[in-house]
Amino acid sequence: MTGPLPAARSAGPPSASRPAGLPSTARPAGLRKRWLVAGVFAVLVALVAGVSLGPVSLPAGSVAAELLNLIPGVHLDSGLSEREIAIVTELRLPRVVLGLLVGGLLALAGGCYQGVFRNPLADPYLLGVAAGAGLAVTAAIALGGAGRQGAISGLPMTIPLAAFAGSLLAVTMTYVLGAAGGRGGSPAMLILAGVAVSAFLSAGQTYLLQRHSDSIQPVYSWLLGRLATAGWHDVLLVLPYAALTTVVVLLHRRELDVLAVGDDEARSLGLHPQRTRYLLIAAASLGTAAAVSATGLIGFVGIIVPHTVRLLAGSSYRAILPLSLLFGGAFLALTDVVARTVAAPSEVPIGVVTALLGGPFFVIVLRTARRVLT
Repeated sequence: MTGPLPAARSAGPPSASRPAGLPSTARPAGLRKRWLVAGVFAVLVALVAGVSLGPVSLPAGSVAAELLNLIPGVHLDSGLSEREIAIVTELRLPRVVLGLLVGGLLALAGGCYQGVFRNPLADPYLLGVAAGAGLAVTAAIALGGAGRQGAISGLPMTIPLAAFAGSLLAVTMTYVLGAAGGRGGSPAMLILAGVAVSAFLSAGQTYLLQRHSDSIQPVYSWLLGRLATAGWHDVLLVLPYAALTTVVVLLHRRELDVLAVGDDEARSLGLHPQRTRYLLIAAASLGTAAAVSATGLIGFVGIIVPHTVRLLAGSSYRAILPLSLLFGGAFLALTDVVARTVAAPSEVPIGVVTALLGGPFFVIVLRTARRVLT
């Protein structure tokens, strides 16, 4: 594709200028600086709050000073003891950074899927990623003995690799089944294929759990999601995939605006719709698989964050995608604070917290969208 693409809202008839279900109110396209500043501010607040709050509360100002000390050339007196500094840099900071990465990936993938499928309610697990990862992890635990003691995080390579392989296998199955349905693997066919693959793989997971009942507890501890880390290893495991997914998706955010007007109009503008669509699906699926492999299944982030950003900042994917990356990371990091503190000293699985927060909030978002549409 050569040359800059015109804004999608200026091409095609008004009825085709936006995906079904999006607000009809005209909004300026593009990313406004105030929203970008708000996203960066949300990430910084989540970072400081996530490191400060926990079983041992630390002063936010001292934590902020200690975080600034990580910048080369900065030397501030934070007033923290050596033990408290170790808590900040070795225990809490890796967990918060992992939450920022995973939350940003899930929200970015959700926004990407919503643009590709032209459906504002599309989810990162739409293509069977969650079901594939769940089946692979269940097989690794039940058949291979990984995590039999309930400590999945104690085997940092076996579980992530199994989840990643299962996720990619599920995506491949969805691609093949969707293409076999005709019409070159249209978005509707891919959605139906993803539902079918998810149902098939979930049935396999249920069968394994019934046959190996002694593995139910460690499997469920992973399925409910967790951000517990053993240091920076999980962060380094996710980081390359997060970087690749972010670069690919953000570089193609204008193409998503063009895809919104329809394939015929996109072709007339020099875009290859199917090639672009599959590239974005592959990138989003890679990021989702990496997130799932590190933290388990965490729902709602990929639906609520991009949909809320769309309602607040406009329907252009030039704004939705970068803001989803920022606000998604902040959302999950702050949710993890709730998971760690609401039942202290016990810890609530973060997937449970996102479901409890996401369910009612999603209803509010749907009601708001309905009022906009009417």
